[in-house]
Amino acid sequence: MTSRKTTARTAGWIYLGVAVTGGFSMLYVPSLIVAGDAAATLRNIAASEGLYRLGLVSGLACQALFVFLGLALYRLLAEVDRARARLMVGLVVTGAAVAFLNMLNQVPALVVVSGAPYLDAFEPAQRQALAMFFLDLQAQGIVLAKVFFGLWLIPLGLLIVRSGFLPKALGVLLVVGGVGYVVDVLVHFLAPSVAPTVAPIATAPSGIAEVGLILWLLIKGAKEEPENTKGTEGSASRALGTSALG
Repeated sequence: MTSRKTTARTAGWIYLGVAVTGGFSMLYVPSLIVAGDAAATLRNIAASEGLYRLGLVSGLACQALFVFLGLALYRLLAEVDRARARLMVGLVVTGAAVAFLNMLNQVPALVVVSGAPYLDAFEPAQRQALAMFFLDLQAQGIVLAKVFFGLWLIPLGLLIVRSGFLPKALGVLLVVGGVGYVVDVLVHFLAPSVAPTVAPIATAPSGIAEVGLILWLLIKGAKEEPENTKGTEGSASRALGTSALG
């Protein structure tokens, strides 16, 4: 039977994979986009087509790993609260599905850069505008996916708080971070003028908590015996049994 510590470390390695692949995809690909300049954006993508494709594949790998992360954390935390653990996995799978579908919007830029013959029916400016439209759509899709990327942290944080074998402080921070993600999305659509100011503040707790959780899972793993009332209840039961026999 796999120990809890082994399960925790497996989850930690998967979580690290999610962070690395997602970080590359989310940071590199947007760096090629020049706001308001479709021609310059397409030139950047054409000049770094291999890395752009790698960013796309990295994003797909991130979402696949995200699903496996949800399953690994379910295995680790289901004993704490099975219903809440199922909710966590459901939000993970939904978020991954939304992100997978959204990544289709990165493909049109590659089609335009490829110079396929059927594109001759469009003027160069029209091709560039079409590619830019899908890239903008993809950026908005990332914001929508943040709803699920935030919501899944709430049941995860609550499970950690109740677990007794992972730090409660990280659990609390994850809950705060999950709420922050949702606030970030609401502000983005309801008050876009202040979104750039709010976003770093709203998402900072989740970033700190997730990095902390990854490090904890990899370095410390999880205690084999939770520090909760289970042990106390077991001792009390044994004491009562001894009294009854006496």
